Amino acid sequence: MPATFPLAAKLPPCEAIPAVAADGARADVLLQRPAQATTRLLYWVPALGVAAKHYLPLAQALAARGVTVAIHEWRGIGSSDRRASRRQDWGYRELLVDDLPAGIAVARAHVAQAPLYLGGHSLGAQIAVLYAALHPREPAGLLAVASGAPYWRQFPQGRLLWLAYALAPWLARAFGYLPGRRIGFGGNEARRLIDDWARTGRTGRYAAMGMAADVEALLQQLRLPVLALRLQDDWLAPQTSLSWLLEKMPQGEAVQQVVTAADLGADKADHFGWMKTPGPVATRVADWLDAQATQKST
Repeated sequence: MPATFPLAAKLPPCEAIPAVAADGARADVLLQRPAQATTRLLYWVPALGVAAKHYLPLAQALAARGVTVAIHEWRGIGSSDRRASRRQDWGYRELLVDDLPAGIAVARAHVAQAPLYLGGHSLGAQIAVLYAALHPREPAGLLAVASGAPYWRQFPQGRLLWLAYALAPWLARAFGYLPGRRIGFGGNEARRLIDDWARTGRTGRYAAMGMAADVEALLQQLRLPVLALRLQDDWLAPQTSLSWLLEKMPQGEAVQQVVTAADLGADKADHFGWMKTPGPVATRVADWLDAQATQKST
């Protein structure tokens, strides 16, 4: 388990609450409440291949500011009862139609009155954005940390990325799943999930195999406030990648901020390093949520 935030001793213990998806898949939602009554609920989606428990320090830092945080568990990792294999396969459709609704329902059942914000890290933020496009009346706002669309043209090393997007689905089909643990990318990931991700990487457009909804058109109509935090030294989610994602939501009110190494007290501010000292990110998130509450009350 990760190290706890210094104020964690003053917080209620984290709850692991089972969530059962429509197709029977099970995983725990980690719910971290503040010490006092809450007025905000953040449902957080991790980065690909990162178990929910690794975001507990972030959740504790936010709970210290009065935010209840529910951490989603990706299908295929951590407390999930599924593992990617030749027999077990899934893609964005299962995440958006089965898993996220089940997890959000569990969080809502335990924190019924607070406005719901959706957020995440890396691909988790993208999945949260797609869910919001499908259910625009559910969330009060969106948060993206170290995220952006994976479109190859938005990266300096774009041609190499295009090759990776072409090879990854082939590799996943050859093994029955993408052996992410071996190659150093994500976890062991399901074939259709890699197909969906790689298609966006090649085309710049979001779609989910097996879903009829035109999520690109729905994103164009989405009217939600967005906080996007970019890590200064994050080559996996550069400014161009983040801009490509935000431009898909032209009617949203986006606030962009850069988190630097100095902010974190570290040598670099990169894609995963901020998780070791999440306090500065939590402060920016909590400040933005406070500002949203103030706007709604005036």
